[in-house]
Amino acid sequence: QVQLVESGGGLVQAGGSLRLSCAGSGRTFSNYAMGWFRQAPGKEREVVAAISWLGGNTYYADSVKGRFTISRDNAKSTVYLQMNSLKPEDSAVYHCAADKRNPDTWYAARSADYWGQGTHITVSS
Repeated sequence: QVQLVESGGGLVQAGGSLRLSCAGSGRTFSNYAMGWFRQAPGKEREVVAAISWLGGNTYYADSVKGRFTISRDNAKSTVYLQMNSLKPEDSAVYHCAADKRNPDTWYAARSADYWGQGTHITVSS
C-alpha cells in the first residue's frame, strides 16, 4: 500500500501561484511514477502532469505547459506541482497519483494504483 497526502491548495487570484505537495508513505516511493490529475465539477478527470521514477521524464497537458512544473524529491517521498499564472479554468480538485506501469504512458488511462484524497484549488477572476 502507498498512502498519498496532498497539501497546498486554496483560493488564489488569477495570475497568482500555488505549490502543491504530495507526501507518500508505505512502499518505496521511487518505485512509482507520479502524476497530478484534476477534476472540475461536471467534467471528467484529466491528467495535468506526470513524472517518471527518478524525475528524468515529465509530461504536461497542453493547457498547463509553460505554467506548471512537476518535480519530485525521492529522499522526502514527495512530489510537487508548482503552478504559476493560474487561470480560473484551473479551478478543480487536484489529486496526486502513484503507479508502477510504464512511466511514459500510464497516465493516459486516467487510472492509477494509488490516489490521494485531493486538494481544492479555486482561482478567482
